[in-house]
Amino acid sequence: MSISRIKTKDTVIVIAGEDAGQTGTVVKINRAKGTAVVEGLNMVKKTFRRSQDRPDGAIVEIEAPIALSNLMPYDPKQKKGVRISRVREGERMVREARGSGYRFE
Repeated sequence: MSISRIKTKDTVIVIAGEDAGQTGTVVKINRAKGTAVVEGLNMVKKTFRRSQDRPDGAIVEIEAPIALSNLMPYDPKQKKGVRISRVREGERMVREARGSGYRFE
């Protein structure tokens, strides 16, 4: 997987799968598995057994992980997913959209 194409708190667009075309914010990334959890996307139902917290049990909708290969960083200038290049800015490297030059901070 790419080292830093997508990071936590980035706005991304889904390019494949059931939620294709929708955007959301990355909540969590699992680099080992190559997946990311995106806020409000890829919702699945999870059932919980009866316990002290939930005396009647529950069925809750939670976000399931999405493969990083199905996500692209979202550029608000172009209003679409873009590819990323890394540009040196002083002492540090910055991610920049290839088409518009939008900086991902």
